[in-house]
Amino acid sequence: MISALTILITFLVLGIPTGIVLCSWTYISGNVMPLYHATQWIAQAGLWLGGIRIEVVGLDRIPKDRACIFMSNHVSNLDPPVLLPKLPGRTSALLKKSLMKIPLLGYGMRKARFIPVDRSGAVEGAKESIRLAGKVLADGIHISIFVEGTRSRDGRLLPFKKGPFFLAMETGAPCIPVSISGTEKMMRKGSSKIYPGTARIEFHSPIEPKDFQSREDLMQAVRSAIASGLPEWMRA
Repeated sequence: MISALTILITFLVLGIPTGIVLCSWTYISGNVMPLYHATQWIAQAGLWLGGIRIEVVGLDRIPKDRACIFMSNHVSNLDPPVLLPKLPGRTSALLKKSLMKIPLLGYGMRKARFIPVDRSGAVEGAKESIRLAGKVLADGIHISIFVEGTRSRDGRLLPFKKGPFFLAMETGAPCIPVSISGTEKMMRKGSSKIYPGTARIEFHSPIEPKDFQSREDLMQAVRSAIASGLPEWMRA
């Protein structure tokens, strides 16, 4: 529990005053980048102080001149703070609509153009999320998605949701498969305990939606790439 407490205290001690000051600055100036960079730095600082190290492979495979859709597996609540600060440039993310209601954090995510997802399954809600995501990509901002839609309880790959691949086919944005491993041992689903360790992130070569005739074919290509960067037991 020492790691969990250290990370929580770091997030609170640094996050609350930073949030108050920079949310106010964002409101006045309209510039969200100082808040964006500060939150990414705080996330990295908290993990480092909590004994979590991050190994990154494949950053050189990411296109430098195009907004991409990063598609990752999901095995732990640690995945977002581990992954997002390592992405080049600025990224948005698809997340539960309810998270937008959290004080300070919700405001910051809205200003950073994070995209709320209605998990009720309503068609109109899904279409609105796709529309917002398309606008974000058109403005040159990456999007990060955990394509299983939820955390895997045992670390093995779950079936993928279809929405991210509909978005990719609609926009033509390159898909960057991302393999995350190690975090499944540091913070398991359903537990608040965090253990020190090393998380591994592998970015794979871009996959172009235009090269596929269907969402299902694109999905299988992304799944194969993600699986290739995971330990064999996680590939399911």
